[in-house]
Amino acid sequence: MIAACAFVTTGAVRAAETWKGTISDSTCGLKHSADKHEGKAADHRACVQKCIKEGGEYVFIANDKVMKIANQKFAGLKLHAGHEVMLTGEMKDDVITVSKITMPKAGKK
Repeated sequence: MIAACAFVTTGAVRAAETWKGTISDSTCGLKHSADKHEGKAADHRACVQKCIKEGGEYVFIANDKVMKIANQKFAGLKLHAGHEVMLTGEMKDDVITVSKITMPKAGKK
């Protein structure tokens, strides 16, 4: 009986999902405008790095939707800032807890 109860409670664990999208920042999100970078155009990666350094948080953008990332210290976020990636994690209330980030395989869209 106890084993059956334990099994039932572990069934509530959410399965990890994988999405294709971009690691961005909460300051600029979908748009990286020159007015936020001293009037100079910034490429996506440079913009994300600058905005994070100035207090922004990492976000994940997929299908024009900006999603918050719960674990801001996840090692792959800094490495892949501004990149299009395959992100694996668990989503709860539109917030993702990241477990893995990889670059998409060449030729996959």
